[in-house]
Amino acid sequence: MLTLYSYFRSSAAFRVRIALALKGLDYDTVAVHLLKNGGEQHHSDFLSINPYGLLPALRIEDDSEDVRVLTQSLAILEYLEEEYPQAPLLPDTAYERAQVRGLALAVACDIHPLNNLRVTQYLKSELNISDNAKQAWYKQWIERGFAAIEYELSTQDAKRFCFGEQVSLADVCLIPQVYNARRFNNCHPERFRHITSVYEHCMSMPAFQHAAPESQPDAA
Repeated sequence: MLTLYSYFRSSAAFRVRIALALKGLDYDTVAVHLLKNGGEQHHSDFLSINPYGLLPALRIEDDSEDVRVLTQSLAILEYLEEEYPQAPLLPDTAYERAQVRGLALAVACDIHPLNNLRVTQYLKSELNISDNAKQAWYKQWIERGFAAIEYELSTQDAKRFCFGEQVSLADVCLIPQVYNARRFNNCHPERFRHITSVYEHCMSMPAFQHAAPESQPDAA
């Protein structure tokens, strides 16, 4: 039995929801609202699940009722890939797997951490920057990261997916970041042609649509 602690707009949780959907895995959702009630990720009941106070977390309960919890989206994705090899998200060769992981890590480690909620909240509440300055911060790191990814995809002649003709961990990480960027008025990811092509193809797939923020039970 799998239980995902999630927030509908969390990019990191979105990654895991995509993988779960692609692999056809059933799971329960526990919504953790990042804004209401002072941020439910800071409450003691959630901190007992994930002491980092971040989403997502995946609770795994087997037939013996042994309960385990995984945190960090990429670690969860790697676990799902090893435990449930159907619909593989990593290619066959070591070099290709490293390529896929490299792009996934570029999103998860270089782009996303600079723009996630706790950083933007700190910029505003502790450093007293304006909303316009916060938007400029977001745009700066998104566009710099996307420019590098766009170049990498251009060398791969990417059309349907980031690498080749099979969805991979790279797509699973990139699509939520593009989705998030599209929410901000001064950020225009559509000017990155290869990224946009991959995004539009992936978001036409049922698994990505099922995992999208507006499809989540806590989106209402």
